[in-house]
Amino acid sequence: MRPNIVTEAGIQTRVSQWWNAIPFLTSSVVVVCGLIYLICLLTGYDTFYEVCFLPSAILSRFQVYRFYTAILFHGSMLHVMFNMMALVPMGSELERIMGSVRLFYLTILLATTNAVLHLLIASLAGYNPFYQYDHLMNECAIGFSGILFSMIVIETSLSGVTSRSVFGLFNVPAKLYPWILLIAFQLLMTNVSLLGHLCGILSGFAYSYGLFNFLMPGSSFFSNIESASWMASCVRRPKFIMCTGGNPSSYMPTYSVQNTTSSGFSTGNAWRSLSSWLPQREASNQSSEDSRFPGRGRTLSGTARDLTPPAGETNPNLHARLLEDNTPDRLSDATVTGMPEPIPTTRQVPIANAAVLPQSQTQGRVGASEEQIQKLVAMGFERTQVEVALAAADDDLNVAVEILMSQQG
Repeated sequence: MRPNIVTEAGIQTRVSQWWNAIPFLTSSVVVVCGLIYLICLLTGYDTFYEVCFLPSAILSRFQVYRFYTAILFHGSMLHVMFNMMALVPMGSELERIMGSVRLFYLTILLATTNAVLHLLIASLAGYNPFYQYDHLMNECAIGFSGILFSMIVIETSLSGVTSRSVFGLFNVPAKLYPWILLIAFQLLMTNVSLLGHLCGILSGFAYSYGLFNFLMPGSSFFSNIESASWMASCVRRPKFIMCTGGNPSSYMPTYSVQNTTSSGFSTGNAWRSLSSWLPQREASNQSSEDSRFPGRGRTLSGTARDLTPPAGETNPNLHARLLEDNTPDRLSDATVTGMPEPIPTTRQVPIANAAVLPQSQTQGRVGASEEQIQKLVAMGFERTQVEVALAAADDDLNVAVEILMSQQG
């Protein structure tokens, strides 16, 4: 018997699927930071004195470029890998709801405000008349972690969760989560910029409470940028996400909506992004069950079309074809009228939760999930695909998002 197509993909295929699911801006930041670190490694450049955030150099020589060069350089392989793996799940969620151009603008804004706050606090500590902390003025800070702490605060605010897990050990209130991480990293790691992370948290809270609203342009500004000719090559990219003009503080799906507990960026989301492309084998197709599609699988007869996937078809394509063939206008007359299904003449493809509901239950489902449909449509998905995905996911919003994203991937 042929193995399950969904679980027989190798590591290379799963890595490709994982990478293709990362939006344009997030993947671009990962590539840029990775290439910069690789160039520094090959050329032996490890002082970073010319590019780091150095308050004394900024004030004395007005080297404002350090605001932005400092976030692109990293001091070690562990430093760049940890920051980028933390960025992937968190930046992807923010980019899908804000759009690529809007998130790029927000990243520049956060880098600027973080640097200004860092410079202000370091100057107050170094030049106050009571006790001077000169080491803060001469601290050379690099890394993307300041932006990440800002994103932690913003993502926590947008997701609406009430508690988050710290390294999978214990839960803390969501508002205390960034402060717990700040203390934990300061105690567990060496050469960590306390002031850089602190300024990132402060900027994140300032954005969440609307203090940066006067600095955020309207949706027409981002739409004009997306329609510019010099942006055509980026907009045509399949992973580029257009700015739909939606409210950036609207609902953001997380893995913990039902339990009101989020796993955070450092454990749950990062681990899911890693484990999603690891190869898995199932002992039996009948005894196994995909956790994303709970319930007993049904089979659809293939009298009209052969649903056998061609060799080499990827997991997202398989999901898209199964969902496409599960639309109401493609169902057999025997299923709609309640008559027994005819014996299929072609190979049957198992699909979880693809059973057709009675008309009364279908009407109840539409009314109950209208709010969920509107939330997913606001994220840029087509309404028809949203309804099919919700039906296949038994109205589980998280599973529906995964199905829709797998189709886009």
